Amino acid sequence: MTKEIYSRTALLVGPEGMAKLGAARVALLGVGGVGSWCAEALVRGGVTHLTIVDSDTVSVTNINRQAMADTTTVGRPKVEALRDRLLAINPEAEIEAIQKIYCEETADEFDFAAYDAVIDCIDSLKDKITLIMRAAASPARFYSALGAGLKVDPTKVRVAEFWSVRGCPLGSALRKKMRREGKEPAKPFLCVYDDEVLPNKGEPEDPSEPSGGSTSKAVVNGTFAHITGIFGFTLAGLVISDVLR
Repeated sequence: MTKEIYSRTALLVGPEGMAKLGAARVALLGVGGVGSWCAEALVRGGVTHLTIVDSDTVSVTNINRQAMADTTTVGRPKVEALRDRLLAINPEAEIEAIQKIYCEETADEFDFAAYDAVIDCIDSLKDKITLIMRAAASPARFYSALGAGLKVDPTKVRVAEFWSVRGCPLGSALRKKMRREGKEPAKPFLCVYDDEVLPNKGEPEDPSEPSGGSTSKAVVNGTFAHITGIFGFTLAGLVISDVLR
């Protein structure tokens, strides 16, 4: 069945391209609004070795923007619900689901040298910096998602190298904190971002809702699935393009 699943992809990239995608090993940290769609695009695109990492469970407030979130998965670990969805797409894929927070205390448990690509989709500033420093120092290609909340216009989503990102509050906060701490990534890496920043017009039902399986409580901002999806699909596209090269 696998050959039939990817027949349209193979038509575009040929047998050699499919072999490259099938051999690629990818780690994705944070499977929320951006990460979940990134994972789905990777598996639908022919990547069959994927590790997904997140400590959180599916909440009813995730349903508006996360690929595996629906009324039947509320309360389940996000990585387990997403793994089931990905295996329904390709039952032969190797999906490793790790329900764990990525942070300074757990960072040594992850060997990024075992992967061809590492994707950052977590929100906590502190944990994101830890991931950036560790992944950028590894042989793996590294990609990062910046803030996808408070946005509506899909034409404003773009890609830039980390130090060249402008107009993104999360990117600015990361750079300021890293400069203050004297930290600089070992190599350049691409970020998906959007410089549109709209105001919240409502009040969150749960202002303490965590995001991205992080150790800290993220600020709750309004989101749309079409924006988080574009972020996730763009990240997947960057990975796939590099693998095919």
